[in-house]
Amino acid sequence: MFWTVTLELLNGLSTTFQIFIFTLIFALPLGLLMALGTMNKCKPLRFLLQVLVWVIRGTPLMLQLIIIFYGPGLWLGHNIWNGNEAGRITATVVAFSINYACYFSVIFRGGIEGVPVGQREAGQVLGMTRGQIFFKITLLQMVKRVVPPLSNEIITLVKDTSLARIIAAYELTFAGYSFMKSAGITWPLFYTGVFYLIFVGLLTLLFNYIEKKLSYFR
Repeated sequence: MFWTVTLELLNGLSTTFQIFIFTLIFALPLGLLMALGTMNKCKPLRFLLQVLVWVIRGTPLMLQLIIIFYGPGLWLGHNIWNGNEAGRITATVVAFSINYACYFSVIFRGGIEGVPVGQREAGQVLGMTRGQIFFKITLLQMVKRVVPPLSNEIITLVKDTSLARIIAAYELTFAGYSFMKSAGITWPLFYTGVFYLIFVGLLTLLFNYIEKKLSYFR
């Protein structure tokens, strides 16, 4: 029983890790683009993005996940996610990417606006283009400012992956809970907590290392 439970939990952990990685791959660049969009001079674009961020931040992630997974089937008459495990993971990644991109956009915007205007003006004096100023001056200084709040959101993402069980995606918590229902044992749930603690602990060490490496900006 022990090895059976362990293998199933590792299978669930694999799904949790996939959701986590793919969400970051899509949410981080999307969040940066949204941050730049909310600072754009085009008022309609800025307004639409601000409304989107307001809606996503103002509604539960669980509700967004349910709408994205079940909504297309109600509106189009067929389930675009196919209803299999791969489709459930894809729907979860889409929902999580949109949600976290909105949160990341606010963090990125704060980091960009926190860079002194004099830094950009100095770049213009040196004859740098707008692209060079952004990538060589603004972006580098923004990274240092956003690492602490970004690390909090990323650690929260680790725990939010457990919401995938709402649409029956076989992630870590789902695996542990299934044994409690079928075999009447609770210790697999204790192991899920251990896995989360290890996962979060490794991320904490990683972000502490990153912050130390960026300390040269002081």
